Amino acid sequence: MSKKVYCLAQFLPKEGQEQALFNVLQQLEPNTLREDGCLQYRVTRHIQSPFAEGTSYPIVFNEIWSDMQSFEAHCQRAEIKNFFETYCLAADGLAQSWNVCVYSDEPAEFDAPQFV
Repeated sequence: MSKKVYCLAQFLPKEGQEQALFNVLQQLEPNTLREDGCLQYRVTRHIQSPFAEGTSYPIVFNEIWSDMQSFEAHCQRAEIKNFFETYCLAADGLAQSWNVCVYSDEPAEFDAPQFV
C-alpha cells in the first residue's frame, strides 16, 4: 500500500463552453507536472463506449499525488486558486459545476508497517 492520493476533479461546462474549458484546463498541466509530488495530472474528456455507459461530467482531471501534503500544496498554488476563482466561481466563468474528490488505495483497516 502507499500514501498516494488519487484525485478526480470533474467539471460540467456551461452551455457551449466545453472546448474552451478543456483548453484552459490543459494549460494547467505543464506547471503542475513540475511539482515534486505530482505523479500524474491529465485532463480528459468523456467519450462514448457501449462498454462504459455510466454518467459523468464531460471533463475530468485524473491526478495521482505522492501524498496528501503534495496534493494540498498543489491546491494552494496561485495558478490553481486563480483557475477556480476565474473559471468556476466567477459569474462569467466557464464551469457550471465541478466536483473534486480524493481517494486512497489503502483499505480502511490496513495495518501499515510502522518504521521508526
